[in-house]
Amino acid sequence: MHAIPEIPTPLVEVRVRGRRDSGVPDAVLVGQQPAPAEAQLILGPGAGELGVDEQWLARYRVTGSAGSAQVVPSATGRHEYGWLVGTGRGSAAHWRAAGASLTRAGSDREDSGAVQVHLPPGTTARQAASLALGCVVGSHHYRVTGSAGGRRIAGSAGGRLPSMTTVTLIAPPGDGAGPVAEAVARAQVLGRATGLARDLANTPSGTKDPAWLAGTAARLAGTVPGLRATVRDEHWLAEHGFGGVLAVGGGSARPPRLLELAWDPPGGSPENGEHLVLVGKGVTFDTGGISIKPADGMHLMRTDMSGGAAVIAALLAVAQLALPLRVTGLVPCAENHVSGAAYRPGDVVRQVGGTTTEVTNTDAEGRLVLADALAHAVRTCKPTTLVDVATLTGAMKVSLGLRTGGLFATERALAERIQAAGEAAGEAWWPMPLIDDHAEALRSDIADLRQCPPGPGGVTAAMFLREFTGGLPWAHLDIAGPARAEQSYDEVNAGGTGFATRTLIELACSLTS
Repeated sequence: MHAIPEIPTPLVEVRVRGRRDSGVPDAVLVGQQPAPAEAQLILGPGAGELGVDEQWLARYRVTGSAGSAQVVPSATGRHEYGWLVGTGRGSAAHWRAAGASLTRAGSDREDSGAVQVHLPPGTTARQAASLALGCVVGSHHYRVTGSAGGRRIAGSAGGRLPSMTTVTLIAPPGDGAGPVAEAVARAQVLGRATGLARDLANTPSGTKDPAWLAGTAARLAGTVPGLRATVRDEHWLAEHGFGGVLAVGGGSARPPRLLELAWDPPGGSPENGEHLVLVGKGVTFDTGGISIKPADGMHLMRTDMSGGAAVIAALLAVAQLALPLRVTGLVPCAENHVSGAAYRPGDVVRQVGGTTTEVTNTDAEGRLVLADALAHAVRTCKPTTLVDVATLTGAMKVSLGLRTGGLFATERALAERIQAAGEAAGEAWWPMPLIDDHAEALRSDIADLRQCPPGPGGVTAAMFLREFTGGLPWAHLDIAGPARAEQSYDEVNAGGTGFATRTLIELACSLTS
């Protein structure tokens, strides 16, 4: 018997207070002097409660490097303890790493349900928000376990629930806790959205079929006032010409779905008329179809709907933040399987709107489902900005590695806006070209378009999608590399990473100013 964790899985709660509580372990932040100063540690407040001074730091060779965390026994010699947490040179990335390292280290101890972090004087709202974000996403764990005493558990290694549940940030006297508390509250929304996207990506595909993914998103949307969810079945898809989604999902006994999440701000749409439409690939498992994948690594294809997970989580966060912006999320959900009903190389698929596509590789299924959703968005949603996100091409993993997303855009201003959103979110994007020299290669001898034309794979995939965007301002985010992590680093945990979720939220926020 296996216990699938309830979604969303529990995450640490971060609070802001103006005073210290007795009986709660203390965490002291240790920074490094900004370059080019000599290597010197900056010991934050609260060290007195731990009995830590510069000699103690030297004796135990504390470095203050970002993401370092170590237990400090209480100066009284009793069982109480505290933490030293490194904030490095003080960048936002270093503060996020510090928060993540604290909650990870705390989850290894069964007696660390709460901790209080002493913020140094002059801590900015952004630094506090980065620390809080790191705490929240660093506390994320997803694990399918057996049942223990009839109790469902979903925890860290060893199968127990994360023991740290609360982190209190103690604001320095006179610094004003209001801006810090506001920034921390917002950071928690972004952190919990990241955790949700990770939950959805990590859920095994034996559970996560198209109906489950769309239904789970609709259930969660029902908990957020003003967010509407609509789930369309395979019959509706057939009636409305979703030939790409139906072809990809045709080989599976579990039929496809189309999820629509719609946020209309209270009081009606803003005067500027902005409507952001986000489209996320929701392939719940990808065998490659008849163009079958190698066995090595196929088990990771449960995360092939990471783009859809990012869109789902972003829409929930947009509604929770009550942004004064109209935002719609579309997630075409399908399982790319092998059977007698599977689509074949050489087939011609009719997409939404009538454009025909020659299939040349059934393992390039993502662009077929996205093309339908993009065309549907153009026809029915009337967006002013259109963005899709997908684990689309192995070419992006080769080009950019595993920590950077590929960014294609039809307008430089949109590309710069997304890069700025990524920087604010702590997610890196690299601009990639749409090279018109390859446009002719998209043309097919037997259909309007060819699914996999020759040329650079990431570029030609993006150019194929561009054919369905109706000339609107559009960006394509390829997250094939950073959507999964083989090991934990900074605030990223191994498994599905939730990459792009926070960028989409920050992008939406930027369109409200």
